[in-house]
Amino acid sequence: MSRLALAVLSFTILLDFAAAEDLPLYRPALIGTSPDAIINRIDTKLLLKAGQKDAAVMFSAVVDSHGDVKLSATFRGTPDSKLLEQEVLRVLRDAKMIPAVRNHQPIAVFYYGTVIFRKINEKPRLRIFANQELKELSGENDFIGPQLCFGGDSGFAGVHYPEDQVAVPVTGEVDVSLKVDASGNLQEEKVAAEHPPFLGFGEAAQADIANAKFIPAFRNGQPVACEVTLPLFYSPKS
Repeated sequence: MSRLALAVLSFTILLDFAAAEDLPLYRPALIGTSPDAIINRIDTKLLLKAGQKDAAVMFSAVVDSHGDVKLSATFRGTPDSKLLEQEVLRVLRDAKMIPAVRNHQPIAVFYYGTVIFRKINEKPRLRIFANQELKELSGENDFIGPQLCFGGDSGFAGVHYPEDQVAVPVTGEVDVSLKVDASGNLQEEKVAAEHPPFLGFGEAAQADIANAKFIPAFRNGQPVACEVTLPLFYSPKS
């Protein structure tokens, strides 16, 4: 290798190292404020005109290390939330977010959020929260729930349908109660609820996240330990 090539390679390595050092130790995936952010793409005026009443809907999304939303779903909408749910699904399809960071490196995560729409004095009010804890939502607290990490030092590789235990394919849902410390380490996990029961979905959920790492929860901009309940959904292969 020539001296010039070696110098260029060394300079590139130094630039990459400097870029990594500029990133924080942890940062959750964030909605952001770009034109492609979902907060800026939900058409609140159209929702109001279409007759959307006060409503809320929860959603999950796989956000890759570049901030692109790869997979998304909505669930647990309040009564009369159908229009809001359709709009959230529409904007999530090609949304752009601020990517998560763990150990100074961008990383793909599972993002959990809640969209709340209200009509106040005949004007629309939209809020998006990065958690699904009812107590935190009711207080509109500055709380970001922990985010499951893909890759890096995390052993989470997505959910795995328990095919060997389900004779007739059905969709499964598991609420997993978690304790996660301020460094994103899983301290405790247990199944809070599973539907339908006795088909292995609870065991599958525990196995899927047993070796997971998280972006820790953030409160008022600082990483904190937390206890939360996260839903995992299992769909049979089509």
